[in-house]
Formats: sequence, structure tokens, C-alpha cells
Amino acid sequence: MRQIVLISIPALAACAPQAPVADDFIPDYLGVQTTALGEDLVQFNVSMTKAQSRLDVQRYAECAAAHYTVVRGYGFTRHLRTIVTEEGGVWAADAVYTISPTLPDGLAVIDAEVTAQACMEAGIPTV
Repeated sequence: MRQIVLISIPALAACAPQAPVADDFIPDYLGVQTTALGEDLVQFNVSMTKAQSRLDVQRYAECAAAHYTVVRGYGFTRHLRTIVTEEGGVWAADAVYTISPTLPDGLAVIDAEVTAQACMEAGIPTV
């Protein structure tokens, strides 16, 4: 004897993967923790959700570093290192920068005022 199984259209729709919506691509910035490691050495721990890649969370840390540098009355920051992790959809970065009133040596030098302004225009929070 054959059995016929009827499945309703709404039940099938519930099993189908949902198409992404615009909100899935708008980052949720969860905050910045700043720790001075020395007179000119600063650590920034940032976290966020809805990052599209590790570059998003690295940029968030850079924005925090730029703002911190400007607030302290310095003009430049230099990137030393960033460690990025992702767990359960929460991205985190542990970044270390030096801050300087004058242009420091190195390849990863950031003009803090220009970068902080660009972050503001891009909607990336800096505190």
C-alpha cells in the first residue's frame, strides 16, 4: 500500500535558505577597549558583528587608533600588529599602535586626522 505525504508550501519555504537582506551587511560595532602600554604605545581591543571579512574589524581598530591619537593631540599613529579572531559571528581584533606628534619611521604610518575624518564619513565609530 502506498502512502501519500502532503507538504504544505509554507513548510517548504521554512526549509529554504533565507536570502540575505540589507541589515545583514550593516556592521554592528560592539565597542572599543583602549589600554596604554607605555607613553606612546597603545592597545585597542574592538569587537563587532556582521563583518564581511577580517578587513572590516581591522579597519574598526584603525579608526579607534586614529581617533585616540587625535584626542591626545598627536598627529600620527603607526600600526604594529593586529590579531583578528571570529567566534560565533563576533569578530574581534587586538591591535597595537604607536602614537607620535611627528611623522615616525616605518611603512604603516597613518595620518590620524585624515583617517579619523574618513572613518567618520564611512560611519565607523571611533570610541
